[in-house]
Amino acid sequence: MPNSPSSSAQAARKRVAQRLRDLRADAGITGSELAERCGWTHPKTSRLENARTPPTPDDIRRWCAACGADDQAADIIVESRDAESQYGEWRRTVRVGLKRLQDSYVELYRSTELFRIYSPTLVPGLLQTGGYARALLSANARLLGIPDDSDEASVARVERSKVIHEPGHRFVMLIEEGVLRYQLGDADAMAAQLGHLLTAGALPSVSLGIVPDSTPERVLWPQELFHIYDDTLVSVELLSARVRVTQPSEIALYLSAFEQLRSMAVYGADARALIVKAIDALR
Repeated sequence: MPNSPSSSAQAARKRVAQRLRDLRADAGITGSELAERCGWTHPKTSRLENARTPPTPDDIRRWCAACGADDQAADIIVESRDAESQYGEWRRTVRVGLKRLQDSYVELYRSTELFRIYSPTLVPGLLQTGGYARALLSANARLLGIPDDSDEASVARVERSKVIHEPGHRFVMLIEEGVLRYQLGDADAMAAQLGHLLTAGALPSVSLGIVPDSTPERVLWPQELFHIYDDTLVSVELLSARVRVTQPSEIALYLSAFEQLRSMAVYGADARALIVKAIDALR
């Protein structure tokens, strides 16, 4: 895709930086004068004004005080926090463990009517079994160098997935065929996971599509893992971070990509045949 998935986050940071720059300009002071009033170096002022460094709440309070605009500090602090929440580095997000991360999605899941999920490498979290989720989360803990609470986190992930049985929600999920062969956990855990796909894929609220490896002349190459919540939020999962995309133009791009990927997928009996083939390969 032509846009970086972090562009929404950077655009939000730039809006905060612009507000700070405008305050200084309206106050009629130079960057050096502001730095002196705030008690820091001029290069720091430049970094903040050009969105190269995110401001802390204390930075914003000092800046506003230096510009005679104390009344605007609280509003800019909230905007800055919102901007930083759009780009969440995994190590910071899960530094106290993975269970809390699973729980943090519950409110979003309950408020979303239409889920669109594309995954090129993993079974989507909403369709994961306990054994598969535990193997995945344990591997994530090792990679990130954080405490391994995968037992508790996998239980929480399965618990939050019960939303697929609740009324008022629809789920359109797409995976690449390779997902069926990327084994997480032992053969029994993987077989149980594939068997669960057969069951969950038959639920009235769930549409499970699989893009076959043999798809001729793909209209779109495999993308990063992303979730679209209604038409208002896209969550993109990168190796190092989760990016929340909120700009309408970028959301529209992900919606277009999803439909192109969806056009190549197989469903129903054809999808089940691919899953059964993957199960047979485990024996």
